[in-house]
Amino acid sequence: MREGNAPLIQRLDYQQPAYWIRKVDLSFDLDPAKTLVTSKMQVERNRAVPHGPLRLHGEELNLLRVLIDGSSVSFRQEGHELVIEGAPDADFALEIRNTTCPEKNTALSGLYTSGGSFFTQCEAEGFRRITYFLDRPDVMAVYTVTLRADKARFPILLANGNLTSSGDLDNGRHFAVWNDPFPKPSYLFAVVAG
Repeated sequence: MREGNAPLIQRLDYQQPAYWIRKVDLSFDLDPAKTLVTSKMQVERNRAVPHGPLRLHGEELNLLRVLIDGSSVSFRQEGHELVIEGAPDADFALEIRNTTCPEKNTALSGLYTSGGSFFTQCEAEGFRRITYFLDRPDVMAVYTVTLRADKARFPILLANGNLTSSGDLDNGRHFAVWNDPFPKPSYLFAVVAG
């Protein structure tokens, strides 16, 4: 059932993206008021469609920087999209750094806080409230996630996959690194800290 004036999308309307994201390294410095998210993605050019701009979805984010292969790149924001016109016609590394405010996220979509803990809700399009991404179900990536937080307030740090390392940091903080070796769409991404 359709709600409101949402456009009707037919299977025949489907178009592949100009790029695929195959690998994602996400780093979270968890703070209820201002969480820093660094996303490092391996982007693959989709040769089945004409070359075009890279259009990433994002909502309620404070964008700090965009790098391609380690260099600054020009971009523009169109509504809820980050548009990179000069994206290479080849595979490349894309790094995006942004902040988000989980304690003010009352939509309960993306990264939010509830009862003093962090949670994510990415289905169906919540990942775009965490970082800029091709937030669509046909983009399948392998995720490695590093979580950092205050150890006393958030002793448990969980994400999809297998725990590969964890330990203490300075200033009463700690970290955990999770790797999920199986490609998945962004709507299946999950983080819990509390």
